[in-house]
Amino acid sequence: MLVIQSALIAFGHPLSTFMGLASSQDKSTSFSWRWPIAFQGFFLILILIALPFLPESPRWLVSHDRVEEATAVFAQLEGKTATVNDPKIIRERDLVVASVQHEREVGEVSWAEVFTEGKNRNLSRVLLGAGPYMFNQWSGINSLAYFLPITFERNIGLSTELSLVIAGVLGIQYFLVSWLPYFFIERAGRRKVMILSAAGCSFCMVMISIMLKVNTIVSQWVFVAFCFLFFDIFSWGILPVSWMYASEIMPLRTRNKGVALGVSSHWLSNFVVVYVTPTAIDNLGYKLYIIWAVLNASFVPITWLFYPETARRSLEDMDEVFYNEKFGITKTRKPGTRRLSIDMDSEMDEYPTTKDEYPTTKDEYPTTKGMSPE
Repeated sequence: MLVIQSALIAFGHPLSTFMGLASSQDKSTSFSWRWPIAFQGFFLILILIALPFLPESPRWLVSHDRVEEATAVFAQLEGKTATVNDPKIIRERDLVVASVQHEREVGEVSWAEVFTEGKNRNLSRVLLGAGPYMFNQWSGINSLAYFLPITFERNIGLSTELSLVIAGVLGIQYFLVSWLPYFFIERAGRRKVMILSAAGCSFCMVMISIMLKVNTIVSQWVFVAFCFLFFDIFSWGILPVSWMYASEIMPLRTRNKGVALGVSSHWLSNFVVVYVTPTAIDNLGYKLYIIWAVLNASFVPITWLFYPETARRSLEDMDEVFYNEKFGITKTRKPGTRRLSIDMDSEMDEYPTTKDEYPTTKDEYPTTKGMSPE
């Protein structure tokens, strides 16, 4: 689902670019700027129409004592053949009921707890979760994406119309290739695709900088080619991982606040990058892209050293990883060895189904099969 979300984010790029191209043809009236702003409401209408058909979260339903409805939602999510009386559905429901009961007993999580390390390593998870969100922005993606037509105009002298056309074509390619991680990200793992993507983006930024410095007719079009390649490589790794990693490492108790902090770091970084880019283009020129190249290169050792692999691991698996590893260099570098959808039945009995069984110490936490630190 998060890969699909990433692809739809990418779809907004060519849509907005071609919208700008179309509206720029009529500069004599206010329509040229009113229409692009008004059109955004079309998607809000679609969301409003779809919302009544979207089921509530089972956890939310249980927290509001609507357990039967939560059970029905679990059955819907499992597939057409599942019923509310299936043992697997009942076990999933009971796990959520036990978790909600436990949360009620210990009280709502405070912000102080989110920023406390403790046995759950909450602070470590918040920092690690915010990292990929910030990698996303500090890769320089929106320094290019937001100002791509301006970059083409100022750096290689293209006309406004041609700059918008090329930026729109790039956006279409960006959207199409951003679906590819759906087929490999679970098998390859988050760490590998993030590291390879960051390294590739760094190389592209180096080449973009060199081509702008050389500043010949040939180098200008090579610059355009590496802009295309940068967007492709970014969409294969940094883009999807940045939106999924935080939710895969946060414990349920601090999940909402922890992920919210990560998302806020993403948009704060977005604001800074977009705010400084026009001035940086005018004053730094090709040197701006050297900065993005260095930042992308730094993501490689940071990811390899500190980020545990989450692919094919449940939230309970990740709890155990953080219980066993202290803050510092991770040893969990490869994807887990199990497929969660298949192994849930065989391993569900290891997890607590009542509030009395809920773990309170590290030693009580259930053992998970398939954990392979190395």
